[in-house]
Amino acid sequence: MTRLFLPFFVIVSIFATISFLSATIAHAESNYGIAMYGKPALPQGFTALPYTNPNAPKGGRIVLGEAGGFDSLNPYILKGRAPWGIRLHVVESLMGRNWDEPFGLYGLLAKSIEVGQERDWVSFTLREEARFSNGEPVTIADVLWSFETLAGKGHPRYVNAWKKIETAEQTGPRTVKFTFNTVDRELPLILGLRPILQKNNWKGLDFSDSSLDVLVGSGPYIIGDFEPNRYISFQRNPDYWGKDLAFNKGRHNLDEIRYEYFSDADVVFQAFKAGEISFYREGNAGRWDTNYNFPQATNGEITKSIIPHQRPSGIRGFVMNTRHKQFADIRVRDALMHAFNYEFINKTINGAPQPRIASFYSNSVLAMDAGPASGKVRTLLEPYADALPTDAFDGYRLPISSGNERNRSNLRHAKKLLNQAGWTIQDGILKDTNGDAFDMEVLLKAGSASNEAIINIYSDALKRLGINVRVSVVDSSQYTERTNNYDFDITYYRRALSLSPGNEQRLYWGAEGISNPGSRNYMGMNSPAAEAMIDAMLSAKEQSDFVAAVKALDRILTTGRYVIPLWDTVSSRIAYKSELHFPDTLPMYGDWTGFVPDVWWADPK
Repeated sequence: MTRLFLPFFVIVSIFATISFLSATIAHAESNYGIAMYGKPALPQGFTALPYTNPNAPKGGRIVLGEAGGFDSLNPYILKGRAPWGIRLHVVESLMGRNWDEPFGLYGLLAKSIEVGQERDWVSFTLREEARFSNGEPVTIADVLWSFETLAGKGHPRYVNAWKKIETAEQTGPRTVKFTFNTVDRELPLILGLRPILQKNNWKGLDFSDSSLDVLVGSGPYIIGDFEPNRYISFQRNPDYWGKDLAFNKGRHNLDEIRYEYFSDADVVFQAFKAGEISFYREGNAGRWDTNYNFPQATNGEITKSIIPHQRPSGIRGFVMNTRHKQFADIRVRDALMHAFNYEFINKTINGAPQPRIASFYSNSVLAMDAGPASGKVRTLLEPYADALPTDAFDGYRLPISSGNERNRSNLRHAKKLLNQAGWTIQDGILKDTNGDAFDMEVLLKAGSASNEAIINIYSDALKRLGINVRVSVVDSSQYTERTNNYDFDITYYRRALSLSPGNEQRLYWGAEGISNPGSRNYMGMNSPAAEAMIDAMLSAKEQSDFVAAVKALDRILTTGRYVIPLWDTVSSRIAYKSELHFPDTLPMYGDWTGFVPDVWWADPK
């Protein structure tokens, strides 16, 4: 049985629908919620999120499969590997996100939010009824401790926002106010999404140490049974304080959410076929058409659905580490992109060829336009003309091959680019002017047969250029350690991007990530132009300025040739046990964070 949902918004209607494309930012936001631009999409007094079923029954369970493992229960530090479900099911924030608008938040732990006219401060007032799962009230002391501890001992992603806070103070019995020292109109929303932890839960413990101590949160689930690297179970808390909030109606329906961990993605699929897990997201179009002929999929026990979305493609592919000298030259990166025979690889891996990611924000209204830069985009880029490739202004498109295995024309061009960069064939080996060979290691995480197959094809092409390629396949623990410390030449890379990009862009592309471990700047890019575009995004007061800044950033990222992009799809393919259900009304972000299993329910009938 297949449920097919056709896209319900066309590109023109996106401009009319999403709130950040209003003409100007309102001077003050309604205190029940806040949007990045304009007013929140949902009215005051809304009864439920638009993509939930408020009448969904409670009960049942879902078992999800994960490739890899975990050795920690603290997902907020750099050390260790923690189940991502802790952040989603156990811990809450002051505000909650509506995934049917670009960036709109509504009161969760906080019953109200107020901001200054220029968003130079934000104030949150806690709900009196908010409780942690152990029955203790959520207090301002917990909020302040959480913010300070995350910034001081947590993952590096929490530091940037804290640096922009001049003062953090309690201004009432349940009210906290943050005053900023930097112009950043997104900061009130960023703070609204910070995880709130219980201060007393960490007495006598070092927050920065990885451990298996059970974390106490205020969310709808508590941590149940677990075994590191094997499984973890989240149990619905019948005494959850927030179960009657309008924001939570139709959510958190399942009594148990269990994650089973397997050695690799192929084993996850086999576990799904065997009925050991309830849900599988298929990333390969060819397998979607051919691999679901097992008995449960043909007799109705399994349902297949296609979920459309309007979010940007983000980037998915193989990133080159410019911290290493051979990748610092854009001509080398360009050569490696020409050597990547996308058309042949796509056909070989997917069977049914998939469209390629054209830029970091493709498939959205924020994507760079084809052809030369113009208008506000060009004005933003012009001060950095000397540091940017000319096609950031003139227009850029990815290399296209004839589709045959040899890819001769692109390889000839790759060789020419390498020669220009000082790399020539000497005794059958590509060497620089010092006689040093071009050696390259591709780092992959164990369990990704598809990525290994892609790199095997790619390696053959690189060897024809005289490049010595080593493929290192390591377990998830080693992979995390090495990527956190940027110990790779090329590795698989995926970054999801939203319709309302903001401060997280510094974590992805900011110069601090060149040397500071744990950032998302895997490529090691150091681009004042990119940083300036992020500044322009964060300070924009009109939608046209915001969109222009993102389009300009997209040009900088794409023409920098940092990532060899793979394929994308405007729909997601999911298969699941037919006793599981989700609402017919889908959010703008499709199966984004919070869709599975947040709004699902079980009905054995």
